[in-house]
This record gives sequence, structure tokens and C-alpha cells, in this order.
Amino acid sequence: MIWKTITWTWPLYGIGALYVVGPVLAWTLAMLAGLSLYLGPAIREDLRATGPVPPVIWGWGVGMLVMLVALWVGHLDWSLGMKQTIKSSIGWAKGWALLALFPLIGAVLPIRREILVRAQCRLGLVTLCLAPVLLAAPHLGLPERIWTSPLKAIGGPGPEYFSVYFFTFDPASWTPRWQFYAPWSPFAALLGVSTVLFALEDTDKRWRAAGIAAGVLMILASKSRMGLVGLVACTMGPRMMPLVLRSWAWAAAAGLTASLAITGTWLARTISNGVDAFKGARADSTRVRETLQRIAEERWREEAVWFGHGTVQPGPHIVEYMPIGSHHTWFGLLFVKGLVGLLAFAVPLIWQTSLALRDAAMGPRGRLPLGLCMVIVLLTFGENLEIEAYLLWPALVLLGIHARELAEARRAPVAGPVRAVAA
Repeated sequence: MIWKTITWTWPLYGIGALYVVGPVLAWTLAMLAGLSLYLGPAIREDLRATGPVPPVIWGWGVGMLVMLVALWVGHLDWSLGMKQTIKSSIGWAKGWALLALFPLIGAVLPIRREILVRAQCRLGLVTLCLAPVLLAAPHLGLPERIWTSPLKAIGGPGPEYFSVYFFTFDPASWTPRWQFYAPWSPFAALLGVSTVLFALEDTDKRWRAAGIAAGVLMILASKSRMGLVGLVACTMGPRMMPLVLRSWAWAAAAGLTASLAITGTWLARTISNGVDAFKGARADSTRVRETLQRIAEERWREEAVWFGHGTVQPGPHIVEYMPIGSHHTWFGLLFVKGLVGLLAFAVPLIWQTSLALRDAAMGPRGRLPLGLCMVIVLLTFGENLEIEAYLLWPALVLLGIHARELAEARRAPVAGPVRAVAA
């Protein structure tokens, strides 16, 4: 099911079904995982649980349940009514809940990380095959949007989640941008970074090349600044982690730090100019995002500190009527679910990232999980993560697999002596 869903991403996108498939897959496989845990050895061998649920996976589950409670309390505080509460709870089941379900699936069910890696590379090959048509579409006079699926009647954040596009025009520069199978271009760029990270783990050179090429194409064609940052940081960062355990690396870092006494002013000015140029590349987008964040922070602090406002609210003209609580996971959490909701997400994310950091420093096993954690963190600063989990799920499954691998490694030294004594 995992393999088929990834490799059939483009056909599913073509019928506008990706937003539906993600939650259905999550709840179906999560119920299978629960059944596997309950039946134990009574279930078919190839479906048996790989072991007990790792602690970090429990952390994700508890955190997302706290998120649901915060949502209910926020709705009660602001008297949003039963209809809106039910609608928001369904939204939680299709969004935040997936951040707990997919890691559980990866941790419990016998899914190999090689399956995810190769499936992402095969998806990358299909993307490369379709790329000439997509890239030529604006020059051939083809429309931006091909069609919107009737599946939008199911309900979702917006019609773009059920629409199929060749490309879209950037309203600021009126130049084409490509979003591939994502609802918008910046998200497609981070999915491209994820594709590169998976492809780097493939042992076959041809599949690895296809995956990397597809990922880089998605990043460049989306024209996303965040995607370019992610391509460098999320690929190089995990591979530099082993230097933490090298004495010469600490000596080199000490030397560089000492040299800041001479070069510090120039370096600070260069970085400041680079940040200004980065923001100026899409000045209108930066202005809208910063204004949304400021409004969300002020209203959270003054009106609903602990449990938030329960839901996003329409923004004023100054932010082009974008909803307050959107375009930023952290400020969105503060506005919608308050400090309780923010902590419910931050604690398991920090926990998972810490495990990946330590493992990446110890060896290559932690590179991919750490890179994916970095992608998730990057997404939180520019997007609402919960409405993107339906496409980000392979990364979430991999995080569950990594938690399982760590748990198995911890049990391994104990298992040997116990078997020897029993013999």
C-alpha cells in the first residue's frame, strides 16, 4: 500500500484525489497497526508488529490528542457552536492527527526504509518524464488550471487541494511558477528537498540520479527561496554532524571563532545584506507574511493566551485578506490553539529531532531522518504544516521507522546475553 500510493502519486493527482488518499491511508494503516499490536503472534507473520511502540511515538500521539483538546476548549471559549466544532474536529483528523498516525505506522508495521527510498525515486522519474509538458505549457498558451475534481465536495482547506495545474502565474512578477503535484509552489520546493534526501539514500546510481534530478527540478521550477535554503542546509547539515565527535573539527571551530575578532564586522554586514536581498526577492510576499505574523502574535497575547481562538479568522486588506493564523505553523498555533497547542507540537518535534541529531552524529543511519526533520522545521516557518501532512507522509513514516531502528538497537545488546543464559 505504501509503495503503490507513492508511485501512483501523479495519477492520483490527475483525478484530484491526493488530499483524500493521505488521511484514508493514515487511518487505515493505523488501524492495521493497532490490530497488529493487539493480536501479537496471532496475526499473519508479515503483518506482525516489529516491537512495542517507541517512547517518541507515544509523544507524538499524546501531543496530537492534546492538540484536539485545545481545539475543543478554544471553540467553547469563543462559542463557535457544535457545527463548527465538528467541522474543525474532522479537520484535525485529516491534518494534525496524521503527524501521530504515520510515525506510528512506520514504527509498528514491518515497513523497510528501502521501500520508501526507491518509491520516491520512481516518483521522481515520472516527474522528469512529465516535466517537458509542464515547462512548455505557459509558452504553448495552455491554461494554468486543467480542472477541479468533484472530490472537492468532501471538503478541505480550499479548491486548490483538488485542482490539477500545469503551472501558475506569480501575481507579483507575472512569471510562471510550477507546483507539480503540490497545492502551491513553495510547498512543492520543500517536497523537492525531501525527494533529494530520499534519493541520496538509494544504492542504485541510476535511480539515485533520477530522484536527485527530479528534486532539484522541483526546487528550481517552483522559484522558492525556502527550497534553495533547504537544498543546501538539509543535505549538508546531516552529513556534517559526525564532525561533532572529531577533536580537529572543534579546534578548527575555535580558530574560526577567534578570527571573528577581525572579520566579525564584515561578516555581519555581509550576512545582513544577504538577508535583505533574500527578503527583497519577493518583497510583497515577505510583507504579507510578516504582517500576518505580527497580527497573529498580538491577538494571541491580548485575547487568548492558553487555548487560542479555535480557528483561523479572515485578515484585513493590508494582508490581502489572507486568514490570520495561516502561512506560519508557530504563529498559527498560537493564534488558533494557544500556548497549549504550540507545546503539544513543539515537544514531540524537538524530541524526534534530538534523536535524529544524536544518531546522525554517530553514523549514516541518522542522516535521512535528520534531513527530513530539518525539512519539517523549515516548513513550519513558511507554511501551516497540518494541511500539508497529506503529502509529507512518506517523511513521517520514515521518522517512525527510525524510531523503531533506535529501539531495536537499544534492545540488541540485551538480547544476546539473555539468549546465552537461556541456552
